[in-house]
Amino acid sequence: MNTPSRVAATLSLAVLLGGGGYWAGTNDLGRWLGLHVVEQALATPATSVIAPTGAIIYYRHPDGLPKFSATPTNADDGRPYVAVHASEEVNFADAAPKPSETMASKETTSDKGKLLYYRNPMGLPDTSKVPKKDSMGMDYIPVYEGEQSDASTVKVSLGKLQRTGVKTATAEMASISRKIQVPGTVTLDERLVSIISMRTDSFVDDVAGVTTGDHIRRGEKLFRFYSREIATAASEYAAGRSDAHGNGDSGSALRLRNLGVPQEIIDGIGNTRQVPPSVTYVAPRDGIVLERMATTGMMAKPGDVLFRIADISNVWVMADVPEYDLASVRNGAEVNVTVRSLPGKSFKGVVDLIYPEVDMQTRTTKVRIELPNPDGVLLSNMYADVEIEAGAPNPVVAVPNSAIVDTGDRQVVFIDKGDGKFEPKDVKLGVRGDDSTEIRQGVAAGDEVVVSANFLLDAESNLNSALSAMTEEAKP
Repeated sequence: MNTPSRVAATLSLAVLLGGGGYWAGTNDLGRWLGLHVVEQALATPATSVIAPTGAIIYYRHPDGLPKFSATPTNADDGRPYVAVHASEEVNFADAAPKPSETMASKETTSDKGKLLYYRNPMGLPDTSKVPKKDSMGMDYIPVYEGEQSDASTVKVSLGKLQRTGVKTATAEMASISRKIQVPGTVTLDERLVSIISMRTDSFVDDVAGVTTGDHIRRGEKLFRFYSREIATAASEYAAGRSDAHGNGDSGSALRLRNLGVPQEIIDGIGNTRQVPPSVTYVAPRDGIVLERMATTGMMAKPGDVLFRIADISNVWVMADVPEYDLASVRNGAEVNVTVRSLPGKSFKGVVDLIYPEVDMQTRTTKVRIELPNPDGVLLSNMYADVEIEAGAPNPVVAVPNSAIVDTGDRQVVFIDKGDGKFEPKDVKLGVRGDDSTEIRQGVAAGDEVVVSANFLLDAESNLNSALSAMTEEAKP
């Protein structure tokens, strides 16, 4: 195209544009197009942004941190917390779209009772009057009025029961037994020890050849003695036997008996009517000579111990039982005794006496065990290992030992009420056995008691009680 043609085309285009602009201006087309475009631009964002509706549920941290407040407050840097409306909360928005679902939710809430508060999902002592989340984003659990009828009762879902390993057992009537193992010492039976002494001034003429530690038989000679007072009484007795009235017989014989003269010698004087120059003293029982103080030619004063003899056919074992085991020990309980110096041998006995005193230093009580010793192998002061059959011989209400939660101040057993509900019961304990414990009060035979994971239930029960107390304090 040549230059004149280009110029002509440019002028034609200018004329057309100028005419079109004049026509648009005269017909107000520019104003119509401008408003329409602006309205389109404004309408598009308006349809994409939804304004929050509903009441303010709570206030959240402006940076999105897991911090919430039921009332308006400021962050540490002074910025205000952001208000969260009902339409912005997921729990409320999910239920809003369908009216039928909203009605069902209201009916469920009314069935559960009045909403009291929300508690921490991790079991911490933290509550809220409004829905909130913990630091890990977990929703707080609602607590309704019906669920707080008994603050100490614990309700656990079936799934949680399986995860925590809660197991139960039946309380039943049973005989409780266990063995208490304590140290002991062999001692002499105090009732089988005889002390031989004179009741008047006497001269010892002759002493038998027995020494300390010798076995002696009843009636065996120990020593001979002379006493002027006994000789005088014996002479009166011998002379009085010929008295027809018999007054000398009764008075003199009684005097001789009071002076310690054996009855055999008194009978001999009465039969022979002769007074022996000295009196023979014989052993009053079988036993071992524990002590010999008599010496030929000595003068014995009244009360002087000449011999001490003990019968060891029956001995005692003194056992030291700790104070906390005393409730399990009873008179007549069977005992098995082994002596360290006699390996392989055991001796059977019974509890004869529980001494009414606790040692202040060792906090133990002496328990006396009567033990037959026909062979005489058990000697005084031997060390022994004592095994006492303790417990309740008659059937009592018993639960496994693991069912008892002992806090120090009280003892608690959790009873399974069914449907995941567990009720704590304060109990009074009796005899404690190797596997089970007597329950004197609080549990009846046939009750289902928790024997595993009961410490978790106890923690949950204490939490419920604390939350109930906080709720009561918060009430106007």
